[in-house]
Amino acid sequence: MRVLGAFSASAMAGIIWYVQLVHYPLFAEVGEETWFRYHADHERRTGWVVAPLMIVELGSAAGLVVIGGHGALAVVGLGLAAATWVLTFTLAVPLHRRLNATRETATMTRLVDINWLRTAAWTAHGLIAVALLAS
Repeated sequence: MRVLGAFSASAMAGIIWYVQLVHYPLFAEVGEETWFRYHADHERRTGWVVAPLMIVELGSAAGLVVIGGHGALAVVGLGLAAATWVLTFTLAVPLHRRLNATRETATMTRLVDINWLRTAAWTAHGLIAVALLAS
């Protein structure tokens, strides 16, 4: 369980840093004529990568709490994993839905801004998951 948790949380931390610093900022460089196809492809392809990792991350974090013996650190890790889901589905997904309908620079900027919350949560969970692996 700890290996799955460390792998999935660390992988998501790496992915979110790439998305935050490279991928989302490049949205503004995609032209109007190709935007809608590009964004639809982005969502589809990203989903295939991150959905399984997010499921494994949340499941392994919950598993560590259920089986016990890992203390408060495991509970905090589960809280952070849950937070990434809440942030994703309450903030990021609605912004992506808006970007499916319109290519607004303000929406792209808002996505980058709110994504710092997900970046922080996944980074913290990745560090905790690695610490739990080492314990």
